[in-house]
Amino acid sequence: MKLYYSPGACSLGIHIVLEEIGKPYELSLVALKDGAQHKPEFQAVNPKSKVPALDRGDGRVLTEFPVIAWWLGKSNPEAGLMPTDFEAETRCLEMLDYVCGTIHPQGFTRQFRPANFTVREEDHPKVVEQGKALAAKYFETLEKNWAGGTYVLASGYSVADAALFFVEYWATRRSGMTLPSHLAKHLDAMLARPAVQRALAQEGLKG
Repeated sequence: MKLYYSPGACSLGIHIVLEEIGKPYELSLVALKDGAQHKPEFQAVNPKSKVPALDRGDGRVLTEFPVIAWWLGKSNPEAGLMPTDFEAETRCLEMLDYVCGTIHPQGFTRQFRPANFTVREEDHPKVVEQGKALAAKYFETLEKNWAGGTYVLASGYSVADAALFFVEYWATRRSGMTLPSHLAKHLDAMLARPAVQRALAQEGLKG
């Protein structure tokens, strides 16, 4: 398998899942800051011009974080990263969608790429503040409805934790935010996992 990634991007979550699975894979750097996602070489891999993208090892590429995470979990059942109970799997997919479809774009893309939300440069600070406020709101929603223990699902550790981790990491390492209690404990538990430590080290990121 080959993961197309950019250091510290949301692809970090898929990188962690691959490390948890423990099967051979390689990394292919896509330097988002340099605009590599828009160059023909990468657009031939993923015409959506974003990471993560995963070559499954047969030349066929998967895109979109929730689908890649689901496929990795389902195709590697021995790793125990996707719940086998139907209700638990449903809740796992629900969390993947919330992180990737709401928390990421509304809470953090607003902070990191305010120009995507306004053509007026003078409005960028307002967009950033709105992003922080939304991220805090979404984290509080998770806090109030926390159904798991150490990890986010009552069924235990899963690909949903790798997804939640990347926005928690952004919040604390890039945005200077303070997480609510359950999420702070979750972040600490994730940082203690060897697979997470390996992924961070490979991407040149601090724990």
